[in-house]
Formats: sequence, C-alpha cells, structure tokens
Amino acid sequence: MIAMTRDNELGGRAAMAAVAAMIAVLFAGSTVLTPLYVIYKQAFGFSQITLTLVYAVYVLGNLAALLMFGRVSDVIGRRPAALAAMAVAVVSALFFLFAENVAWLDIARILSGLGIGVGAGTGTAWLAELVATDDKSRAAIIATSTNFFGLGLGALVAGLLAEYAPWPLRLTFVVYLAVLALVAALVWRTRETISQPGKLADISMQPRFSVPGEIRAGFVAPAVTGFGAMALVGFYAALAPSILAQQLHVTNHALAGALFFELAIVAAVTILVTTRLSSRNTMLAALALMIPTVVLVVAAQVFASMAIMIAATAFCGVAAALGYRGGLQVVNQIAPASRRAEVVSAFFICCFCGNALPVIGIGILSTVTSATIASLAFAGMITIFSLVALAFGARYAR
Repeated sequence: MIAMTRDNELGGRAAMAAVAAMIAVLFAGSTVLTPLYVIYKQAFGFSQITLTLVYAVYVLGNLAALLMFGRVSDVIGRRPAALAAMAVAVVSALFFLFAENVAWLDIARILSGLGIGVGAGTGTAWLAELVATDDKSRAAIIATSTNFFGLGLGALVAGLLAEYAPWPLRLTFVVYLAVLALVAALVWRTRETISQPGKLADISMQPRFSVPGEIRAGFVAPAVTGFGAMALVGFYAALAPSILAQQLHVTNHALAGALFFELAIVAAVTILVTTRLSSRNTMLAALALMIPTVVLVVAAQVFASMAIMIAATAFCGVAAALGYRGGLQVVNQIAPASRRAEVVSAFFICCFCGNALPVIGIGILSTVTSATIASLAFAGMITIFSLVALAFGARYAR
C-alpha cells in the first residue's frame, strides 16, 4: 500500500520511487536523440562535427544549472526545485518536437542540460534524505542505477519509434512529454525534506564551483573517476550510431538504440550487484576497466565487427557504472548535510564535462582525418587518464 504523510503526500518507499522516476525521466531526455542523430543529420544536412556539437552543447545548460543553481534546493526545498527542473525539460521537449533547423536542436539541448543539471543534484540529495537509515550509499545506488536505466530506456524507445512508427522526429517527443507530465504529478505529491525552506531571492546567482575545504582532498578521486566514466558514455551516446552506420554498415535505428540500452542496463545491473564493493575499490576497478573498453571499441571499427562492438559496450557499461556509482557514493558520504546538494552538483559538473568535452575533440578529429583515427586518439587519452588516475586514486582515495 502506498505510504502517505500528512496532507496526502507520498512518503516512504513511494516517495523514493517518485524521486527515482524523476531522475530516470530527466536523464532519458538526454538520450532520446541517440538513435535520431543520423536522421537529423540527413534531414538538416549538417556535418559530423555539427552532430557532436549538438550533442555536447547541452553541457552549457548543465554548467549554468550547477554553477548558479547548485544549492537552490538546499534553500527553497527539494520539491520546488525538482518541479522547476521538470518544467524546463518540458520546454526542451517542445523545442525538439517543433525543431526546424540546427539552432532549434541547440536550444533544446541546452535546456535539457539545464533541467538535468538542476534535477540531478536535487534528486540525489532528496533521495539521501528520504532513505530511512544513516547509510547514504543506498541513495547513491538508487540514484545511479535509475540514472542509467533512464538513459538506456530513452535511447531504446526512441530507436524503436524511429524504426517502426511514423513521424520519427515527432512521435518520440510526444511520448516523452506524456511521461514527463505523469512523473511531475508524482513529484508534486512527494514529501518535502527541507524543514524550513527559504526564498529564491535568498540565493546568490553568482556562478560558483564550491567544495568545502575540509573535504577537497577526498573529493578529487571521485571527481576524476566520474569524468572518465562519463567520457565513455558520451562517446557511445553521440558517436556509436554513426559508427554503426558508416563502418559496421548497420542502419537500423532500433539497433542503434538497443546498443546504448545494452550499455545502460549492464551499468544498472552492475551497480546493483556490486553494492558490497567499497567505494575505493569500485573507483579503481572502473579505471582499470576503461583501458580494455577503448581497445575493444577501436577493434570493432578496425574489423567492422558487431560482435566486438557488443562486447565493448558491455565493458563500457561496467566501467561507467563502477566509476559513476563509486564516485557519487563517496561524495554523498563526505558532503556536509547543509551543503549536500551543492557538493553533489560539483561532482556532476565533473561528470558532465567528461560526458561532453572529449566528444567535441573526437568530432573534430573524425572530420579532418577519419573516425578510426579519432577513436584511436580517444583511446589513447582514456588510457593515459586511467593510468594517472589509478596512481592518484591508489595513493589518496580512502
């Protein structure tokens, strides 16, 4: 039976489920484009570098949200901030729905990043407060697993609709808007955990990237791990459909969505089955797995092998899950309660930069050279990054 609190609010497990659904649906909005990029590229006639910029431009919305609104839910309350994030997601979906050129896509992506940036920090902090025990690792597990589930489901549903239903660039966003409305109704009824909310006017809009001095040394290891893990996810979300079409000669949009769904589901399952693994060991394992992952990605392109690509995707899912979950778990544990959303937002800044910035470099390289050379460069960057971060994490992470 659904748990309720006073004023007919959702509480207990129902409240946690509503917040988890909010995180999932917001992140789904960032990957519904994954199988659609090839269609947009043909419809609007833009280049590979433009495609990667459309993907990566959403980091501007992420950074605006996290730098200026990172602590908004600490002040005004979790529920108002969450509803604001979902309202921005609705506007973003409307821009996608009526998009007529690349500029519309850019605006929609920036708004999507803004909504995710506010909603991710808010939802994660909200879950940490809704968990009945002092063990905040449970909140990190819920937040990260639902994050990946949302990413995968968004890509899968969009791919199926694009391949087998009419109006591929319209119907996807009609369905997404309906899901947003349903989840927003649940969030509206979810219990607030900030006992004395303040006003929006009490928050400084001055951009800030703030981590309390007493936890900065402990923050470095999860931040660099999150950056690397999300760089792998960004590679798949932005470029995998083009690699499938151009080098593996797979043009089915549903398969493109299913490949990213594989990554996300493997990631979500990995998070759930590795809950007993310590945060430090989780991060180090993620960094070690990044190296064979990028080797397999390059091998799949060189040999035009779908089987190798499927194996590479599974490795990527495990590495991304361990890196993201381990990093977020550490951040939740070390963050002061009064500044939890702010510290979590700083962690997400590192993740979102990793998710977008390397993709831009790959897009530029693939335009002036070839996709295989660009992937080799990406593999080299990830390998060097992983080795350096492994050495740093082994020394400083606890």
